[in-house]
Amino acid sequence: MTPDLPSQARQAMITEGFTLELSAGAQAQLSALEQGDPVTRDVPTPRDLRSLFWSSVDDADSLDLDQVEVVERAAGDGLRLHIGIADVDHLVPRGSPLDEHAALNTTSVYTGVQTFPMLPDLLSTNLTSLNEGVDRLALVVSMTVTPTGELEDTEIYPAIVRNHARLAYDTVGPWLEGGRRVLRDVRTLPLLAEQLRLQHEAALRLQTRRSDRGALALDTIDVQIVAVGGRVVELREVPNNAARELIEDFMIAANSGMARYLEAAGVPALRRVVGEPRGWKRLRVLAGEFGTTLPEQPDAPSLSRFIDERRAADPLHFPDLSLAVVKLLGAGEYAVDSLGNHAGGHFGLAVDDYTHSTAPNRRYADLIVQRQLKALLSGSPPPYSLSELESLAATCNERASHARRVERELRKVAAAALMAGRTGQRFDAIVTGVKETGTFVRLLHPPVEGRVTEGADSLHVGDSVRVQLLRTDMELGHLDFAAA
Repeated sequence: MTPDLPSQARQAMITEGFTLELSAGAQAQLSALEQGDPVTRDVPTPRDLRSLFWSSVDDADSLDLDQVEVVERAAGDGLRLHIGIADVDHLVPRGSPLDEHAALNTTSVYTGVQTFPMLPDLLSTNLTSLNEGVDRLALVVSMTVTPTGELEDTEIYPAIVRNHARLAYDTVGPWLEGGRRVLRDVRTLPLLAEQLRLQHEAALRLQTRRSDRGALALDTIDVQIVAVGGRVVELREVPNNAARELIEDFMIAANSGMARYLEAAGVPALRRVVGEPRGWKRLRVLAGEFGTTLPEQPDAPSLSRFIDERRAADPLHFPDLSLAVVKLLGAGEYAVDSLGNHAGGHFGLAVDDYTHSTAPNRRYADLIVQRQLKALLSGSPPPYSLSELESLAATCNERASHARRVERELRKVAAAALMAGRTGQRFDAIVTGVKETGTFVRLLHPPVEGRVTEGADSLHVGDSVRVQLLRTDMELGHLDFAAA
């Protein structure tokens, strides 16, 4: 029997406490927007930057485009990086019914078989999305990237932008890496090739600087569920590439710039924090198993060197090592930074000040930061009190945790659905865990995980093993294997 995955996704959302239906007030606000009656608000006069060659790079099927970017040559071999972020607050003002709905869920949830957006599609994929060929209000952060990767002369301001090229990771990445395949857009947009090379140059500078500071270059396996008509047809491993790294570098730069800007103004603000690892002792043990001695106190550059060495020495097992490190680092969380109370930096990214600001269509924390910045730029009082920020940070943390549960559950259910007809088949796998609850493996193809219920006694973490699929449970998302 084929599972009804969209229904399971919806039920998982309800179980985890998400609100799926709009209130009557939110529906009325949405209807007014649909009829072309946008909220009218006083905003600082935006700069008209539509002539700059803005572009976006995202997943090929992404419709909620929050960010565009462009790079220009600057004096002294500098590169002037501009990052435009969708002005969501303009159409979703604080306290409005749609804002109240977004504040309940605080995040979009991507299950692979169905997306549950924080804001309705009319907003997140249309009126506030930085879609190709349309004019949009944006909040722009501009920074000069020096030849050594330092960020200088940060400026933040409202602007009107136009996305001239909507690009995808899986085509831009190979092109940047020197592949022979020519981007269709490069043939039709003469400025695009030059612009992408400038962006790549800026990203490499940023990468080098963060690497010197001890940023951790981890590489966990990202699996994309491919569903047709609610039926899983493939679990596709999403490879990292130069385009994904470029956008990550730009997001980190923008988020750091926004955080520093608010801090310099003395405005209490949300931060995205990953502190010194509570699991550092276990990280030292893990490194010792490979003959590496980490210092007694947490030290990002030392951990970064160990990670780089393991990637070069054993790329096959590196994703599993990366996952182990991620778990020992601990989850990121939102915290409030204020005068006399520094919330902390991001250990894994090797930055001292970091927030979330580049995805206001998809994360409520980013919308909060956007409102704080806009108030600061307009000379208005801060829109949130310290106590309100602390309450919102707690809500965002709690909802993010439940969103991860939903996404994890649906990945397991999708894996079981994909494997349901393959009982008795054999697969190459890697042992990823040996615990009291069982021995677990990751198949190389397709990228699914399960438990070895027969013949596990002699298996150890890191072993390459041949396994046979015994059973699937599509309701619980369980896969049982025997060591073959």
